[in-house]
Amino acid sequence: MAEEVSLAPSGTPAAADLFEQTEDGARLLGSRCASCRTPYFPRSDRCHHPDCADSRMEDARFGPRGKLWSWAVQNYPPPAPARYDDPYVPYTVGLVDLADGLRVLGRIDEAEPGTTRVGSTVELVVAPLCHEEDGSELISWMFRAVKEGR
Repeated sequence: MAEEVSLAPSGTPAAADLFEQTEDGARLLGSRCASCRTPYFPRSDRCHHPDCADSRMEDARFGPRGKLWSWAVQNYPPPAPARYDDPYVPYTVGLVDLADGLRVLGRIDEAEPGTTRVGSTVELVVAPLCHEEDGSELISWMFRAVKEGR
């Protein structure tokens, strides 16, 4: 299982402006329509909800906790631009309902793919995704199961 890291010089974000590490934990950077309250990740410049006539977008932060709604194991290397270490190691991808109303697909950080159960509470973390050719870490957001009592 990957260790949680902060956005330090030793780790480079795999993608810009999608996540941040705060004192209160990781957050996804998205937007929300001020009119109909529909959340979007990543950020959107307009509301796509069919019943919203007044698209007024605001920046929003999402997380840190949610419930795992569904999952699948990624048993084969995904196509570019996905990044992963060689040799490829399968991992879990989960659909998570965050408390702020956003349903988002993300990697599940677990030692054994497919061990986090539907309905489990998960939290956003910033962790290593893979390594560059020079050995430096690329970091990203992912979800990790919350241990009982936390």
